[in-house]
Amino acid sequence: MTRKQRRMTILGSAMAVLVVAVALVLVALNDKIVFFYSPSELEAQNIQPNQTIRLGGLVEDGSIDQQDDGIVAFRVTDFVETVSVTYQGILPALFREGQCTIAEGALQADGSFYAQKVLAKHDENYVPAEVENAMHIAGERAGENPCNINPS
Repeated sequence: MTRKQRRMTILGSAMAVLVVAVALVLVALNDKIVFFYSPSELEAQNIQPNQTIRLGGLVEDGSIDQQDDGIVAFRVTDFVETVSVTYQGILPALFREGQCTIAEGALQADGSFYAQKVLAKHDENYVPAEVENAMHIAGERAGENPCNINPS
């Protein structure tokens, strides 16, 4: 084997190992990646039932229904579409109507959303970037300014 052939063999082997490593990382992360969708995007995307996603938007005024058994039902909107959300547990202290929220969970077969985790913004001025972008786009279409977003 010449020196050039040996170098090419080592380079080819290194590339093969790199490709296998990247493939393994992508396969391992596939179950851990959680995508964010606004209510309008849920309607447009082909989301499979029980696929873990994050739903972000504004908690619709008058939509929070707290039941005695700890189940909370509310609606999340982006002023174009609205999704019903069900959650069992303790809501964050800053969770309330008219505020932005992100719910992590799964879309059900009937079109409702079952949340396993609910997040609320942590102060008056904070809106997660992905929620801000999606809500700003939907708000422009509906003529609203959701989450008190200042367009940049």
